[in-house]
Amino acid sequence: MPLKLYQFAISHYSEKVRWALDYKGIAYEPEFLLPGMHGKTVCGLTGQGKTSVPVLVDSGMAIQGSNKILDHLDSAFPDKPLLPQDTNGQAAARAWEERLDDEAGPAVRTFAYHHLLQRPKVVAPLLTAKTAFWNQYLLRLGFSRVDEAMREMMNINEKTAARAQATIENLLEEINGIYRDGQYLAGASFSRADITAGALFAPLFMPPEYPVPWPKPGRLPPGLKEWHQQRGALLEPVAECYRTHH
Repeated sequence: MPLKLYQFAISHYSEKVRWALDYKGIAYEPEFLLPGMHGKTVCGLTGQGKTSVPVLVDSGMAIQGSNKILDHLDSAFPDKPLLPQDTNGQAAARAWEERLDDEAGPAVRTFAYHHLLQRPKVVAPLLTAKTAFWNQYLLRLGFSRVDEAMREMMNINEKTAARAQATIENLLEEINGIYRDGQYLAGASFSRADITAGALFAPLFMPPEYPVPWPKPGRLPPGLKEWHQQRGALLEPVAECYRTHH
């Protein structure tokens, strides 16, 4: 029975799991959900009230959350392990993963959506990617309510976006220092820490492997376009790791 990954196409935490599955060569069936309409499906899978994605279903067992899913993949499919072999490397990889999950993931989401939500024609295809084609048009019809709900739910505004930008830049500078020295985040070997970094920052460098229709540079909202022009070079070491290992 094939694995099934329930996800949002746009979700960078889902991208983290997609990349881990591909890296380990594990076949799976993608199940793309529509954000905001996914809760019943997810709760039905997990039997709990938490509606977050991704959720991986393996032989009838539902695993929720990217870090737990990666743990399961290494346990059930030990080839091409996602952790270094040595104890110190394993601790470093888990520490980086936890930090990036807690800091980079929310910061990228806040910063990117603050700007993208200013362009309904740009963000609607991203939010509805890989779902029924009419969802894009329905979302655009009710976009003012979607915008308001997303900003309230994720606490997105000018001040939080500015703080998120600072977090992104500080993390990228620290990570780039490690990559410039020829190391991976957990030492000498590629690991789930590097997957986490590449996946969570991916919405900013917009790789073609990511299953959404990224806007062309000329259609980026002004705030994102300006950031890419001034600070976009910070993304290159992480993007290069993504290109090399994805």
